[in-house]
Amino acid sequence: MSAGLTFNPPPGWPKPPAGWIPPAGWKPDPAWPEPPAGWVLWLSPGGFSNPDGILAKKGTAGLDSPPVSAVGEATNVPDEIALLQAQNRVLRAQLDEIRRDIYVELDDARVLQDVGIYRYHHPLETAAAYQERLKSLETRVAEIIKSGRAIVKSEMFTFNNSLAQGRKMTDDLAKLMLRAYNSEADNSLRTLRAGNVLTAKRRLDASRTAIAKLGSMMEMRISDEYHQLRFEELELTADWLMKRQEEKEAAREERARLREEQRVAKELAEERARLDKERAHLENMLAALNARGENDASLTARLAEVDEAIAQNDFRLANIRAGYVYVISNEGAFGKNVVKIGLTRRLEPRERIDELGGASVPFRFDTHALYFSEDAVTLEMELHRYFASRAVNQANPRKEFFFATPAEVREVLLDKVGNILEFSEEAEATEYRQSVGFWPERNAIER
Repeated sequence: MSAGLTFNPPPGWPKPPAGWIPPAGWKPDPAWPEPPAGWVLWLSPGGFSNPDGILAKKGTAGLDSPPVSAVGEATNVPDEIALLQAQNRVLRAQLDEIRRDIYVELDDARVLQDVGIYRYHHPLETAAAYQERLKSLETRVAEIIKSGRAIVKSEMFTFNNSLAQGRKMTDDLAKLMLRAYNSEADNSLRTLRAGNVLTAKRRLDASRTAIAKLGSMMEMRISDEYHQLRFEELELTADWLMKRQEEKEAAREERARLREEQRVAKELAEERARLDKERAHLENMLAALNARGENDASLTARLAEVDEAIAQNDFRLANIRAGYVYVISNEGAFGKNVVKIGLTRRLEPRERIDELGGASVPFRFDTHALYFSEDAVTLEMELHRYFASRAVNQANPRKEFFFATPAEVREVLLDKVGNILEFSEEAEATEYRQSVGFWPERNAIER
């Protein structure tokens, strides 16, 4: 046997005396841990091992003596090449295994569809509350890194038969591994969007698995405590993104509501001024007729109509819940059997419907019903509640599109109000029907 070889015990095995050679038939203690995959049992002074001694298996033959063809004091170049090729095969096999283990589904669209509606991991009231929690979490992350609890590693790894050199190598590699893990975590946070937290967590899990595989020789892995903390950071960030999105949408809707109220108030004020002017004109005309001892029944009837219009105008100005509930559809944009149920307080409700059919959709909406109610807010809410399970957007209840036919809405509306003067069940969809015959083939567009 060559005297140039030294025995390299795996982590958890007792360190033998210098120059120790296992006697014939010797086998390791079954209580000792399994050697890491690819562990080299015999090392030459140059750091190379015999190809047959690369893989160590506890309890098998081949430990009773070192390989006789190992490199001794006189370096044999062909032997070194053979050793390097054998090591390369082992490393490639380990890399392939790691790739299989850490495959991650990165199709966000499929993940979101599988997960369904977003559920908060840590329900908090406001986006600001999530920011405060994240600041506190960053402090905890820094403390764990500073205390050395972020990554677990062996303290008994030796290099060149030196425990001190082995520990230095382990510490240096641990820093590198932790930096790689944190880089993946930070990248996941930067690319995180509201709703794709599952993909980000899978990526971080894959990074941790890869580090455990590559660091198995030194029993190196990201600690459970630190990994869960970074998971919590991903969850909180995703929750914050979702809450911020909801708050922005709520603020946008509130601004739209205020603009609508201001527009309605202006319309009602202008209408009241017009009615007051007409009423004053009618009163002057009737006063002039009365002064001559004459009377005009049509003017008197018109004055009564104006008084009724003024009363109705004042009622709508004072009662913010009064307005028109509308049922509309857009077959060309959303397909058949999809309706929008909303309300408007405008004097001319069709102006609101015309706005909805503006540049944001390819065709105008068809109106199936316009029903005035003194409590349009409650009526709209009851209709939305009835069709909630058939809402097109199940993730955002503020949207008002539902999978329903106009006839189905009509039946529910009749049940709520008792009588409807006008309701059209069929959609004309004039622009859509005039256009569809001239559309290019879908296959041609995709090509």
